[in-house]
Amino acid sequence: MNRMLDTFLATISSMMVMLMCIVIGFILRKSGLLPENTTSVLSKLVLYVFAPAQIINAFVKNCTVESIQSEYLLILYGCVAVTMGLAIGIPLSSLFAKDLDERNIYRYALVFANCGYLGNAVVELVLGQAALYQYILFNLPLNMVIYTWGFRVLTPVAKRQKQNFLKSLLQPSVVAMIIGMALGLSGLGKVLPEFAGTTLSNLAVCMGPAAMLLTGFTIGGFAFGSLFRNRKVYFATALRLLVLPCVVVAVLYLLGADKQTLILAMVAFGAALGLNTVVIPAAYDGDTHTGASMAVISHMAAVVTIPLLYALLNRIL
Repeated sequence: MNRMLDTFLATISSMMVMLMCIVIGFILRKSGLLPENTTSVLSKLVLYVFAPAQIINAFVKNCTVESIQSEYLLILYGCVAVTMGLAIGIPLSSLFAKDLDERNIYRYALVFANCGYLGNAVVELVLGQAALYQYILFNLPLNMVIYTWGFRVLTPVAKRQKQNFLKSLLQPSVVAMIIGMALGLSGLGKVLPEFAGTTLSNLAVCMGPAAMLLTGFTIGGFAFGSLFRNRKVYFATALRLLVLPCVVVAVLYLLGADKQTLILAMVAFGAALGLNTVVIPAAYDGDTHTGASMAVISHMAAVVTIPLLYALLNRIL
């Protein structure tokens, strides 16, 4: 019991660091100290600089021929997990809304958690950089579905156009994985100039705080009290943070996944609801209130649920 409590307290301490960054972002928005276009600037920094640097840094240091041979099961387990997410989340979404655009917000939220920005930060902070590399491999199938089907689902129906599948895959995070994998597997990452490696490491460290500041700043654009009035969001949050990760972890356990894989799956499917439900509809002048409500409620709850699930897994396995 003491071990479980120690694990819980250690993890919740890490989560509180991220929550404080969200609070700071929220205060900056409400105080007017930063201009309104800060959301756009921060999101571009996260999307095009910090996240790719974090991914490349992890792959350069950990991706080798030997590690791919030993970790290929992570990708296979990731395929199973995302298939389960789709099979569970799509039918459940019909219970939350009749309007198709609103239902698609719930559909995305129930299939995908904030496995990238929040998940990467949690894994690296709690488990270390080697685990982050494993986590990225596990999430590879998940990210492919997010960048294609997921982004299309969040686009308001009236604004959808035919999208080129290959073009939709050329997202910064996917390109970063390709670059990092090439540098790691070829061995070129080991001969990078010292300043290049230091630059990557320093930018990678910025990823977690910047993503959480962005979350808080985005939430700050709404009347705070109004974000807590949608009861359906609480139900969706409970499914996202507790029920769905437990189901995914249980199935992977039955398929023979090891403890590390189960922990990675728990983070990937038990993370808070992401900002894509705000950012993408906003780009097409769609409704963002439901997505913002999901973000604030689920991020506050995840401060407790992620450490709790992590402690339980360490206790049981």
